[in-house]
Amino acid sequence: MGGDASTIEGGPLPHLGGRPASRVPDTPLVRTAGDAARMVWDESKRLWGIGLPIGVGMLSMYAISSITQIFIGHLGNLPLAAASIGLSVFATFALGFLLGMGSALETLCGQAFGAGEVAMLGVYLQRSWIILVAACVVMTPVFVFAESLLLLIGQDADVARESARFATYIVPSIYAMGINFAASKFLQAQSKVTVPAWIGFGALLACALLNYLFVSVLGWGLPGAAAAYDIAHWIIALGQVVYIIGWCKDGWKGWSVAAFHEIWPFVRLSLESAVMLCLEVWYMSLITVLTGDLEDAQIAVDSLGICMNINGWEAMIFIGLNAAISVRVSNELGSGRPRAAWNAVMVVVGEALVIGILCMALILIFRDSFSIIFTSDTTLQRAVARIAGLLGLTMVLNSVQPVVSGVAVGGGWQGLVAYINLGCYYIFGLPLGYLLGYKFSFGVGVIKLSQLHAVCSQKSCRMNETRIISQRKILVVNYIPSHFSFIAGDLVRHALWYHPSDAHLARCGLEDRLESRGRTSFRPCAKVGRQRHR
Repeated sequence: MGGDASTIEGGPLPHLGGRPASRVPDTPLVRTAGDAARMVWDESKRLWGIGLPIGVGMLSMYAISSITQIFIGHLGNLPLAAASIGLSVFATFALGFLLGMGSALETLCGQAFGAGEVAMLGVYLQRSWIILVAACVVMTPVFVFAESLLLLIGQDADVARESARFATYIVPSIYAMGINFAASKFLQAQSKVTVPAWIGFGALLACALLNYLFVSVLGWGLPGAAAAYDIAHWIIALGQVVYIIGWCKDGWKGWSVAAFHEIWPFVRLSLESAVMLCLEVWYMSLITVLTGDLEDAQIAVDSLGICMNINGWEAMIFIGLNAAISVRVSNELGSGRPRAAWNAVMVVVGEALVIGILCMALILIFRDSFSIIFTSDTTLQRAVARIAGLLGLTMVLNSVQPVVSGVAVGGGWQGLVAYINLGCYYIFGLPLGYLLGYKFSFGVGVIKLSQLHAVCSQKSCRMNETRIISQRKILVVNYIPSHFSFIAGDLVRHALWYHPSDAHLARCGLEDRLESRGRTSFRPCAKVGRQRHR
């Protein structure tokens, strides 16, 4: 689980050598099959050098939820339904918002690191911690009043009561997530990914042991499982903080009052990032809630929850690639190397698609047996098997989506992706699922199908979302898909030409600092970037 091939774990990019980013030559053009093979091999080493440790860390964090759900599942269908909603709806609500807010740090730190502005990384991190902890405070009432919210949208009373109880127990974990996500983006931008992976794996082992102790030995039930979940998340958060303060002296120069300056431009980019990711992640939560009002609600929620859990395992792999491609794109754009960024995009999309097809094949082969991990109820196992085919197709499409999101984050184009997600998931997918699931009584399978069609629409949008086509310019084109036009109206095509660094400054309200259109070198995205570090 080594670092990026173009970086040294713990140090800056060697090819910068302290020189201005504009002096770094771009990667050569690919002219022959041999050039292509070498490019794919070299880029794969870079991507997986970053993405594999991140994927291990994210898998460990996701496995904390899965292990908690597995232990609860053997307590009965009602506790499993409560945990499914608590983890798939409320924990995912917090995760989506906080991870999205943290993605602003991914853009800023990645481009600053690519330009050699390493000293600013610690200031950005502290600023992000301030914003994310404040966001956690704002989200806490959602967990406290979970039962009223679930009853308001028609959830089964017993399921709502138990889900709300579990949601209240896991409130401490959201504060740990806020600290963790900002710290992880700070480390990823520098390709310091090995130690966080081991921290995540250690937290996973602790979660398994604590669940066994609290649930199986002491019989504490839902409260015991929630306590194990909370402790595991805090192990990750505190472990990363200790690592940053103690071993990341190049990017961390100590606490600085500069973190409290110019908060609003940072908040704007954070909110843009959060909206982009939340519109996607919350959709998964909403379709889980929709199933709670179907006939035989417990079986419907449980079967969809199991499929979402399996789908989430695959997603954690691609979140690693998402982070890797975001680091590659932001570092290369910060260094003034758009062709290298484009090569990285092409390689990661192809490899992600291959992995998605393999995951679908495994689901179809074991469609009748994989749910045994979560439940011993044969009725529930049959319900899961009936929608396993849709799960497999979703896994193929979801293999490409996270990596294209990573491209958007690396380039700072979160706002555009937010519009894409809004149209595909909420204007199209969610109403389709409600209409077919309730009005035509097709049940949980067709709700899963609506997710599949929404993802199809999203892919068509995003695969045409960005084209890095020259040393100095980026083209954003064709972001409404042709097969979505019967809903959206006429096909909309935008061709927006701009410099990445110019758009980056403009997004942060620094239009006054834009220079001539010929400039390609990086400049920090916050005004504090030019202040003396205090």
